[in-house]
Amino acid sequence: MPELLLELFSEEIPARMQARAADDLQRLVTGALKDAGLAHGAARAYVTPRRLVLVVEDLPEKQPDLREEKRGPRVDAPEKAIEGFLNANGLTRADCEERVLDKGTFLFAVIEKRGVATSDLLGRIVEQAVADMPWQKSMRWGSGQMKWVRPLERILCVFAGKSVFGSVTGDKFVVEAPNVEGWKPLHTRLLAYFENFSSGHRFLAPEAFEVASFADFENKLRDAFVILDREERKSIILAGAEKAATAQGLTLRDDPGLLDEVAGLVEWPVVLSGEIDAAFMDVPDEVLITSMRSHQKYFSLLNADGSLAPRFVVVANTEAKDGGKRIVAGNERVLRARLSDAKFFWDQDRKEVLESRVQDLAGSVFHAKLGTMAQKAERITALAGDLAPSIRGCEPGDAMRAARLAKADLVTQMVFEFPELQGTMGRYYALNDGEDAGVADAIAEHYSPAGPNDSCPTAPLSVAVALADKLDTLVGFFAIDEKPTGSRDPYALRRAALGIIRLILENGLRLPLTKIIQSSFKLYDDEILRSLWVRNVSVHTDTQIIDEMNRWALRFELLREGGIQAELLDFFADRLKVQARERGIRHDVINAVFAVDQKDQETPGDVDLVRVMKRVDALQAFLETDDGKSLLEAYRRAANIVSIEQKKDGRVFQPAMYVASLSEGVELVLSQRLRAGMETFEDRINVEDFVGAMAILADLREPIDAFFTNVRVNSAADDLRDNRLALLSYIRSTMDVVADFSLIES
Repeated sequence: MPELLLELFSEEIPARMQARAADDLQRLVTGALKDAGLAHGAARAYVTPRRLVLVVEDLPEKQPDLREEKRGPRVDAPEKAIEGFLNANGLTRADCEERVLDKGTFLFAVIEKRGVATSDLLGRIVEQAVADMPWQKSMRWGSGQMKWVRPLERILCVFAGKSVFGSVTGDKFVVEAPNVEGWKPLHTRLLAYFENFSSGHRFLAPEAFEVASFADFENKLRDAFVILDREERKSIILAGAEKAATAQGLTLRDDPGLLDEVAGLVEWPVVLSGEIDAAFMDVPDEVLITSMRSHQKYFSLLNADGSLAPRFVVVANTEAKDGGKRIVAGNERVLRARLSDAKFFWDQDRKEVLESRVQDLAGSVFHAKLGTMAQKAERITALAGDLAPSIRGCEPGDAMRAARLAKADLVTQMVFEFPELQGTMGRYYALNDGEDAGVADAIAEHYSPAGPNDSCPTAPLSVAVALADKLDTLVGFFAIDEKPTGSRDPYALRRAALGIIRLILENGLRLPLTKIIQSSFKLYDDEILRSLWVRNVSVHTDTQIIDEMNRWALRFELLREGGIQAELLDFFADRLKVQARERGIRHDVINAVFAVDQKDQETPGDVDLVRVMKRVDALQAFLETDDGKSLLEAYRRAANIVSIEQKKDGRVFQPAMYVASLSEGVELVLSQRLRAGMETFEDRINVEDFVGAMAILADLREPIDAFFTNVRVNSAADDLRDNRLALLSYIRSTMDVVADFSLIES
């Protein structure tokens, strides 16, 4: 069956947009083919800096013929009803059939629609796909109104070896609409008609060539110095870079993000190696790597000890007659200029100690309603001191020192030039000033973890400052009611909450979250918050300002009385549930544990994250065993019986075991096993050995099963019935110590 080949040829597409653009083009075209009833085989999209390509295999040559039957009114219906049916379907009375049904004789319209040739449909499909491309950013060019990511120069569209008729609006060419029967162009101002020719590399092979199929297209492109497959270009770049590194006794620094980007910058990758001037090698490795990566798209090479080697790898988009010597020399010259700036910033920044820069943070705004970065630094300094006693090995004085200096590098020239080096440069400057190594490391690590793949700090000082920074951010934005809504989270508060959860869980911290949140909230001066709020209110009358100030004062008072803790604890609980679900933990297990754990806290509503996850892991594992499944059924049976009888009697059966009133052997065995296990069970719960507690519950499976098999709970003797219901209530309350089993779904 025939194939469709489409190439959209333009000026250079930004590398970061290419992969999504290829997916979007495939989605739009294949979606339109499906809507047109054109089933097809495999569809593949490709992208290079200058072209988006789509090939769709096994397309039919025409749409399938359709036959549709529509029932109309009865033959004896009013003429207006019959006429309306005929007009709606473009028919005459002679076109309809009369059929006898149970309720009378009806008119039936049989509409046969012949399928349209695929080649006649493809032009419109491609036109619409080009128009609907959802570019993150787009532009106009010339005097036309067409918007695309970059000026679109040519469209190749071939089906079954022949060029498809079509066009796209724009200003590249101005031509008259062709005199083709049935063709009604959407616009009279056209970019270009679809063609059946393409061209190769901009400089190495710019000549046009005719195309008949995808295989022909791909082979001719390769001969014209264009590697169409992005993954193949990446493989060529990676292999070439590793070969260049090995030849010099070095290793290539792993950087998949840069590899992706560079593969989107070249159509014919040629890997070359250059040298970094020795004069710059005393600048921190991170600065050199960031400068080369961000500005020049160079790959860094490393020595055996992991330090930066004075060499780099550059990927050219052309083959040079001299083997690339002039290309390398030109890149080395540009790199010297780039690194001269970096070295200047490094030398200038070290002339002032970090401590002296803390006051300069007053000129940097954290948020219009939350004050300056200097005020934030003061808050996280105090908060780090409050957190230190809950973190083993953390000295409050050192934690406060690290927190005070944590944001100081934001006002250095280096971080202004390279914002991604915040924290990293603070560490270097702190060490240069003679600060303690632990303090310096805490400055570097306090932004971590910045995401799910980022490492989590474990050093006590780093943990304290990282927690203080993230807690301060969360408390502040929740206080001014700037909370995440739906998919909107402009201040990355969900990421901050997940960072706090990871810091707590991975370091096994038993933090009193309610107390810490309240301490953080108190560090925000309410008068400053109120004045900042009113200052930013977009109102114009004294009455409106007073009303807004009163509203804010009321909210602030509610937050002070415990509202801020409640809001943030709920937020943490939601984030923890999300994280647990990503680990494959069932949502009902999480809910069951949360329901019990919050009852166990000294402070109502508090959450002990470490304790919660211990319970969750133990319960999930328990419920996957046969004992767990059987005991869950027994719990439900016991709970249902007790609930029904309590409702019937209008009283509560308190959990208890009255051994003297038991008559059946199996209930005596059950009570003995319960009594024997409960003391150990409570010990396990108290030391948070939830796995051990589950094992004790599992040991009750056999006597509980025997009880339900052999004992009639609703005995004729009232005292015996009450005792058995109390025993079932005791079983239910015992299991609820671990989790609220009533919330377990299966």
